[in-house]
Amino acid sequence: MDELLERVRAGFVRVGPQEAAAAADGALLVDIRYAELRERDGLIPGALIVERNELEWRLDPRGSHRAPQAVSHDLRIVVICNEGYASSLAVASLRQLGLHRATDLIGGFQAWRAAGLPVEL
Repeated sequence: MDELLERVRAGFVRVGPQEAAAAADGALLVDIRYAELRERDGLIPGALIVERNELEWRLDPRGSHRAPQAVSHDLRIVVICNEGYASSLAVASLRQLGLHRATDLIGGFQAWRAAGLPVEL
């Protein structure tokens, strides 16, 4: 699994918590954590909640089930999971859909929170 993550991550530049927070004005932050984790730890203000099993359906700009925010293949997307592992694999899938500016948050939500960035409980 570590080798797979290494290969996947070689295809894009990941961002840290501060960079993700700064990008939030022009990027779409997408929280893919499951409900139990969101309820336990809180939410990133303004992040779009899309559980992992729906991600491709909701972010494909040409898809019939897309989220209103999924407006273009040029959209900058920062995928956030709990600790930064599942999000890397999710980004690989989004890039296969043509979302070439998708990336993920190093360390996931836990790194965001540890950096003292805003969290809604």
